[in-house]
Amino acid sequence: MNHLLALNLLAALITGGTAPARAAGGPEDGGAYRIGSQDVLQVSVFGNEDLSRSVTVRPDGMISLPLINDVLAEGLTPMELRKVLLERLVEFMPSPEIAVIVTEVRSLMISVIGQVMKPGRYDLRAAATVVDALALAGGLKEFASRSDIVVIRSQGATKRKLPFDYDKLDSTKSPQENFSLKPGDIVLVP
Repeated sequence: MNHLLALNLLAALITGGTAPARAAGGPEDGGAYRIGSQDVLQVSVFGNEDLSRSVTVRPDGMISLPLINDVLAEGLTPMELRKVLLERLVEFMPSPEIAVIVTEVRSLMISVIGQVMKPGRYDLRAAATVVDALALAGGLKEFASRSDIVVIRSQGATKRKLPFDYDKLDSTKSPQENFSLKPGDIVLVP
């Protein structure tokens, strides 16, 4: 677990909130949290309460704010969004000071379908692995094909199938990695 994720988790536990669900970005972005659709953000413009507000990221990835209208938020880190907002607000006020805080993570949705006790769509509040998703779905049914589980992951317009062999989790010969899920993943248990 990286240092930032550990601090966010600790802060969430202390304040009674939830930890960021998608705190793990790729190595190229230092693991920074990326804003997703349906996340709730608090945008504070210091010294101007009329511009400060809580906003939900729309399904199209945009947020709406007074003066600057629609701004793309999805896929950006809070600091990247802050920079975009600063650039847009400088047209209306000199030296604006802005804070962007993710107050609710709602964008990490995964689906578990097939031979599980409770198939469905799950809104995760923390990073999760395939085994975590199976546990959320109540575990495998008696006749589930444990060695033929597949995680279907969208990558742009294409779908990628990641095989998962539950029976090889404890194997010493060729162990199965219990890999992390990403938003939109579908865990299919035949």
